[in-house]
Amino acid sequence: MASSPHESAAMSEHPAHQNSLQGMAIMSGAMLILPTMDAIAKYMATFEAMSPGQVTFYRFFFQLACTLPILFAVFGLKALSAKRPWMNLLRGVLHGAASLLFFVAVKYMPLADVFAIYFVEPFMLTAMSALFLGEKVGWRRWMAIVVGFGGAMIVIQPSYEIFGLKALLPVACAFLFSLYLFLNRAIGEADSPLTMQTMSGIGGTLFMAAALFVGSGSGNADFAMSLPSSGLGLVLLLALGSISGYAHLLIVRAFRLAPLSLLAPFQYFEIISATVLGYALFNDFPNFSKWIGIFIIVASGLFIIWRERLQARSLKSS
Repeated sequence: MASSPHESAAMSEHPAHQNSLQGMAIMSGAMLILPTMDAIAKYMATFEAMSPGQVTFYRFFFQLACTLPILFAVFGLKALSAKRPWMNLLRGVLHGAASLLFFVAVKYMPLADVFAIYFVEPFMLTAMSALFLGEKVGWRRWMAIVVGFGGAMIVIQPSYEIFGLKALLPVACAFLFSLYLFLNRAIGEADSPLTMQTMSGIGGTLFMAAALFVGSGSGNADFAMSLPSSGLGLVLLLALGSISGYAHLLIVRAFRLAPLSLLAPFQYFEIISATVLGYALFNDFPNFSKWIGIFIIVASGLFIIWRERLQARSLKSS
């Protein structure tokens, strides 16, 4: 599961200067790479018999293992000097829970289906921002939200017939991740992007350790504890953590080079990458009706981004 442009904008500082082409190149590259993380999670569940809960724990643990030495070498203990530590740890818990639901979903469902349904997240975040932060959302964006959810239902309906309630896991994941991003907006700029990312990683790791302990104790197969069964499995888990940590830093870098309104549409590149990986590795490919739903979701999301861009311009000119 990738980081959203909304998150990166909240965690990045306003650029002193912009290099839009470089920012777009970095953003598009990161969006094409990030679904590799979810393909690894599906591969570990399918071919390495590793539970999604265990994979999610390794995702956060190896992310910290890969990034913390560099962060401390560059910034020292400032990486942990949070002004709102508990809020940032809560962000990590929400991120961990959302990632867990996403990895459980990709264990059972095609990658492209999970990504398509998950992209109701921007609609949820827009609605939360309007209802709880008082941000102005006009009738056109509310209509786009309704249409976008309709597109998600087109993708969910055939998946529900095959997978049952598991087809709703991406929706629950999107809701938790929307809460995570909502906290980013609510917290504002109290802490630096580096501190927020580090504390979130710690919160996610601690949450998944507790979830693994409780889930495995209850006998739930999706929380079974295990070590990698092969050298390839260990390499893939290290890659999972590295992609999670460093791709996010690339996204933050992109948002320091180009504005949110320009980069936000690139998030939908993930569907392209997820479809290619799903077909190449697992022989999964969306049928015609699902492509219609994916098109509706993407079109609605792009419309919301466009309307937000227009509103930002009008506020700046007034």
